[in-house]
Amino acid sequence: MGLERFLRGAVTCYSTHCRLLNIQQHVRVFRVSMSTGAFLSMSNVVNRVTCISGLVGRIFVHPSRVGSAHRQLAARRSFCSSVQPSRDVTLFEHDKTRFFRLLSVFCGGQFLFWTYLGHFAYTGLRDTGGSTEKDVPKAATTTGLAGMWSFEMNLGSNTWRYGFTVGCLAIGAGIVGLGVVFCRRSVSQVVLHQGGKMVTVTTQSPLGPGQGRRVTVPLSQVACHAHRQESPSFIPLRVKGHKFYFLLDKEGTVNNARLFDITVGAYRPV
Repeated sequence: MGLERFLRGAVTCYSTHCRLLNIQQHVRVFRVSMSTGAFLSMSNVVNRVTCISGLVGRIFVHPSRVGSAHRQLAARRSFCSSVQPSRDVTLFEHDKTRFFRLLSVFCGGQFLFWTYLGHFAYTGLRDTGGSTEKDVPKAATTTGLAGMWSFEMNLGSNTWRYGFTVGCLAIGAGIVGLGVVFCRRSVSQVVLHQGGKMVTVTTQSPLGPGQGRRVTVPLSQVACHAHRQESPSFIPLRVKGHKFYFLLDKEGTVNNARLFDITVGAYRPV
């Protein structure tokens, strides 16, 4: 009897111990599976949160970025509006009516003087190389200089008379021509029209401001080949279809320097 009870107690303790071990193993397996599932679920949650935050970031922009974008857009709009004004803008103006009146008087006086001198050369010079008394030839008149500068000089001959007359008329006409060209290339006013696509260049005139020649061309056909701060006295303005430069005197007034620099004062191939 005692041995039987001992064996039963041993078997009971062994079975209880085995059950406890099985329970502990199941608990460990459950814990591992739970931790793995939690890790997987947490990783899925993190991925989803990342995707949602990316979408939200695309939809809703940070206020600082919104402010910088608005500033850039406003700058572009202001640049476009400044280049395309809503009304006519006078970019440059300079009235030199008094100077060109004096220039006209000077050129007119020079033309009259050289014309009179040419008329005198044509009518007043006499041939001094002919005979005088009893067909005795007169000695030729020379310059009286030594070397190569000594040659016969008969101012009354046709060569000298016609040459001197043509030379005087050419000098007078050249002075008048230079004065006219300088007057027709000196700018008194530059106007950028509404919309910023057309430009009118008005030249100087001795008759008064606004009485000079007006040249209206597209802005794309106007170029400045030197910056206004680099030119010493005149700003050269190139207009397509015209041979010479239009000259803007630096003593004039540039009303809108920034608009002038990005429109008329900009360099572009014409």
